[in-house]
Amino acid sequence: MESSSIGAVFGAICLLVAISAYFSGSETAMMALNKYRLKHLKKQGNRGAKVADSLLRRPDRLLGVILIGNNLANFTAASLATILAIEIWGEAGIALAPIICTTVFLILAEVAPKTIAAIYPEKIALPSSFLLQALLWISFPFVWIVNGIANRLLYLLGVGHTEPSNDELSIDELRTVVHEGTKIADHDQDMMLGVLDLGKVTVDDVMVPRSEIVGINIQEEMTKIIDQMHSTQHTMLPVFKDDIGKIMGVLHVRNAVKFLINGELTKDALLRQTRKPYFVLEGTALQTQLFNFQNKKERIGIIVDEYGDIQGIVTIEDILEEIVGEFTSNLPSSREEIKKLFDGSFLVEGGAQIRTINRELGWDLPNDGPKTLNGLITEHLENIPEANVCLQIDEYRIEILSIKDNVIRRAKLSRHIKSPKIANSI
Repeated sequence: MESSSIGAVFGAICLLVAISAYFSGSETAMMALNKYRLKHLKKQGNRGAKVADSLLRRPDRLLGVILIGNNLANFTAASLATILAIEIWGEAGIALAPIICTTVFLILAEVAPKTIAAIYPEKIALPSSFLLQALLWISFPFVWIVNGIANRLLYLLGVGHTEPSNDELSIDELRTVVHEGTKIADHDQDMMLGVLDLGKVTVDDVMVPRSEIVGINIQEEMTKIIDQMHSTQHTMLPVFKDDIGKIMGVLHVRNAVKFLINGELTKDALLRQTRKPYFVLEGTALQTQLFNFQNKKERIGIIVDEYGDIQGIVTIEDILEEIVGEFTSNLPSSREEIKKLFDGSFLVEGGAQIRTINRELGWDLPNDGPKTLNGLITEHLENIPEANVCLQIDEYRIEILSIKDNVIRRAKLSRHIKSPKIANSI
């Protein structure tokens, strides 16, 4: 064989290696495309995204044209390489050709292009989709025959390859996507996760417990009621008779302002401005309750158990704060539930919600049972404790500081990672 012929064969082999690399990279890039990113680009009018999406709707045809082209290039290059090896090394070339071809194709036509395609799928797949579509049109009869045989074999094996894949995301999967979204601002990410978590959180988790409800006792002296309305930090107050269990309604303080200004506020006038209470069954998911508030045009709900006993109150602001974080403060700063001490521990009010403690401190106190710190402590001790009692729950050490009316008012909490995971009194 003349040197010019050897050069031509070598050039043809290099070209075939490049063609094989193109098909290998295109295959990886097309399969590595983010389907949701692709749909987004398609909606923006990206032509490459539109073509790629149409090709991916029939992956058997796409893989058919890619593999036909790839294998044709590989086998042709291997045949030419064998002829070239025999010409250069004689009969020894028959043994050397497969080794050389495998090494070259593995590195240049498989590993390298597929690695690049996996890193930059969009940059390779979208431009390649135009050529792949053209090749599919040209070779469609051959692709149709090959796919027909392959599909028949798959059918005999019980593989329903033609059925569209399920691209729907579950709530947990969507939560993972949002959590791993590196281009989403932290605040926006927290809001999205808050929305997704509404279905897992109930009104019991965010309610103001019965013992902490601030309301108007209609049996009090009128001067005391007026002073309470002047000093209240709340815009809506439950109105009850003697005990919160005998609730009469809910008063929007704004509706009573004109009577306060004119000095005409009486108990009868106050009761006339009181709206009928809206009751919410305990255990209602926040997502459901948000829709209920919207449909019934309510802002505050009285939470009751299955026997009708009042357990607490929940407002629409409580639910919104689960999404966007705290944006109002109804209580003076001196009544903050969690205060950090100089030794790294925390002074926590007994009525603090377990979810609030976990969220603020990044802890993982158990919240599948009692919802408040007081309830968690009494459940683990199985009795009403005395002050200065300590207990260990998992890696959390809790020291009771004060008790009043059989309710834990304040406790000191600290975390010790290496503590044994037990729950017992010390």
